[in-house]
Amino acid sequence: MTSTLDPVNKTAAAPFPGGWWAAFLLSLCVSLLIVAPFFWRGIASGHDFEFHATSWLDVAGQWKQGIVYPRWAEWANHGFGEPRFIFYPPLSWLLAPALTVFIPWDYVPVVFIILVQTFAGLSAFAFARRMLPRSSTLFAAVCYTANPNALLMIYFRSDYAELLASAFFPLLFLMALQLSGIVESRTEIWRHNLVAFSALFAAVWLSNAPAGVMATYSVTFLLAWAALIRKSWTPFFRGAAGLALGFGLAAFYIVPAAYEQRWVNIAQALSPGLLPSENFLFTTSNDPEHTFFNFIASTIAVAIILFTGIAAIAVHKELSQPGGTQPRSHLWGAFLVLSVLATALMLRPASFIWQLLPKLRFVQFPWRWMSILTIPFIYFLSAALARRRFRWFVFIATAAFLISTAIFLVRHTWWDEEEFSTLRASIASGEGFDGTDEYDPIGDDHYNLPAKAPRAQVVPLNDDTESEPATTAASQSTIVIERWLGEEKVIRVESMRSTRLALRLLNYPAWQVQVNGSRIQPESAEDSGQMVILVPAGQSRIDIRFTRTPDRTAGIAISIASLFAALFLLWWGSRERRSQFA
Repeated sequence: MTSTLDPVNKTAAAPFPGGWWAAFLLSLCVSLLIVAPFFWRGIASGHDFEFHATSWLDVAGQWKQGIVYPRWAEWANHGFGEPRFIFYPPLSWLLAPALTVFIPWDYVPVVFIILVQTFAGLSAFAFARRMLPRSSTLFAAVCYTANPNALLMIYFRSDYAELLASAFFPLLFLMALQLSGIVESRTEIWRHNLVAFSALFAAVWLSNAPAGVMATYSVTFLLAWAALIRKSWTPFFRGAAGLALGFGLAAFYIVPAAYEQRWVNIAQALSPGLLPSENFLFTTSNDPEHTFFNFIASTIAVAIILFTGIAAIAVHKELSQPGGTQPRSHLWGAFLVLSVLATALMLRPASFIWQLLPKLRFVQFPWRWMSILTIPFIYFLSAALARRRFRWFVFIATAAFLISTAIFLVRHTWWDEEEFSTLRASIASGEGFDGTDEYDPIGDDHYNLPAKAPRAQVVPLNDDTESEPATTAASQSTIVIERWLGEEKVIRVESMRSTRLALRLLNYPAWQVQVNGSRIQPESAEDSGQMVILVPAGQSRIDIRFTRTPDRTAGIAISIASLFAALFLLWWGSRERRSQFA
């Protein structure tokens, strides 16, 4: 008797008429259903909505100034700014503002979700058609488009960047499995698979850093397991080369973000409430809202674990029957170890691993590993669906799980029809928005910064305010703001005596300051990182520019070199293919 689970080969992966169009239309329809509540309830204003929305608005404003790739968030900290765009991956904050070319701002979150989740469905379809029966591929696409972790990110977390990163996961793991030889590639040129894998790995890192950390560890673990079962180091070495190339492609972001952490209060990313130890499954705290959300995330995670485990058992029983195949057994094992890894890291006994592995603690929330667990979740469920005996049971149970999760989250999240408009108004009025603790430059406590401050004002020349009041110094000075852009400020000062000028700008090493053509080192206010410049008597011109630091130059150089390496590998692979058919 032949198993209903076809072997992992090119025959099983053959396309069927209308498959891609069907996957696209189904994913699009499901995405529209997901955002349907937005049209009568407003925007789902989750935990990170303000952060992402203000980033989009700030980037759009700097594009109008001619700054194509911003590094400094101009309106953060109520106009004092912060180096947000050095540390936060760029894909989400570049994509969302670009949508305003076609649609009004109020619809950007909705269209962003539709685009990303439609792509996620197509990504899952590509994943499924390479390793699952044809009857299950569309189910996999729909299931991943509306997977509970994505619903949690959309309705409760508003984490648009992590949502984008998770859309790449099915393709990333498909390429990893092909590179390791567990899934047969449609091309026999392994170099092409390596380049595709590295490009997807870079895309994850350029979407969301915690997702990048999880992808790094999970793919490495998967490649090591493949090397073990195949009794060959080839999968691991090829995978390591792909990871290295992927890091290289994303180096223009990763290198500055890693190097310049010494210039900001990055440890604030692990402040109380954000520690892994406070976010393992079903962890309670003194904060009722934190405990409530953790229980919601934990319940969804446990449900995904149960669905994955039950489906995995059903699929394993099918493999144990006569006709079960070795390739399928290896594939089942690969997703099982991935499930075990993701599940284990969400549980408190794994706390020592979070302390041991580099940068893992910056993932912050152990339940984030649902993003990885969702890949085995859709594989095992889709494979179980192929068993005719349980097809309707799997379909109904999965539909009930997804729909009930969506209904609960829609009813219990925070909806706000005015938040986006309020944020736009605050920037238009010059008030700006709150800063981010972990991106605060060293020496600054952004809570000490005034919510409203002039762009430049005279302050006492020394700490003895009685000997030289600020009002006296100001009356003897004339300040003209010639240019005040996101990454460039030009100020003219005329003063009867030497004075100190305090700017509505945080001091940061990338700012280069010149007074009358001579470069100087600006000071910082004692109770904050506000930039203070000593100005001589007479007429002075102050030029302030956000310059490219050496770490940024190094990152760009590595990315360019990696791009050429990827192009060379593609050319080499194509040449090898032509020689085979010559």
